[in-house]
Amino acid sequence: MTAAAVKALVTHNFGLKALALAAAFGLWFNIASEPELATIVSVPVDYRNFPRDLVISSAIVDSISVEARGPASRLREMQQTRVAAVIDFASVKAPGERTFTLTGAELRPPRGVTLVRAIPEQLRFRFENQKTGKLPVEVSYSGTLPRGMAIAKVTIEPPELVVTGPESRVDAARKALTDPFDLTRADQPQELSTYIDDAELRFASAPRVTVKVRVERAR
Repeated sequence: MTAAAVKALVTHNFGLKALALAAAFGLWFNIASEPELATIVSVPVDYRNFPRDLVISSAIVDSISVEARGPASRLREMQQTRVAAVIDFASVKAPGERTFTLTGAELRPPRGVTLVRAIPEQLRFRFENQKTGKLPVEVSYSGTLPRGMAIAKVTIEPPELVVTGPESRVDAARKALTDPFDLTRADQPQELSTYIDDAELRFASAPRVTVKVRVERAR
């Protein structure tokens, strides 16, 4: 490139270039002259690459606290934008417990912000094989039968419900319990919802059963 060409390149739109340079310098000066502050920020935790054939049976953390230092404007930017801690499960291939340490690589703060520490600095998860099993349905009751009457037979359809979840939780579950059957209307079939006292388990189909109760005079 000739000297004339270089000169033309430099002088072309020289005013705009000078203005942009001055603006950039002013922005840098403002940031550089700001006092450095420290703050605690709550950030969400994002998860990616969940293992296909495994489930997490431990608690899932949805947010952590981060101690950060930097210019006030950058810290405000961090609070206003969605900075998240990213946990990558790509390395998880088998059941067991795994620990993940949170560093700047997982948090990716704005430029000019230094991460002092994450609170907590490590997250630990327990991975298990997913299992499907059947639970017997047990009926709960409300109200009372007329005096002198007693329950002779209870029919539940279906009598069992299919659930899925972490292997240890499916093995430990014993029953699915219905909402209360109203004994004051015992002569009528009642469709009831059921539930399991374990948030880690889920029903494979609609958790509703039909309950019929036959009563007879007590002997």
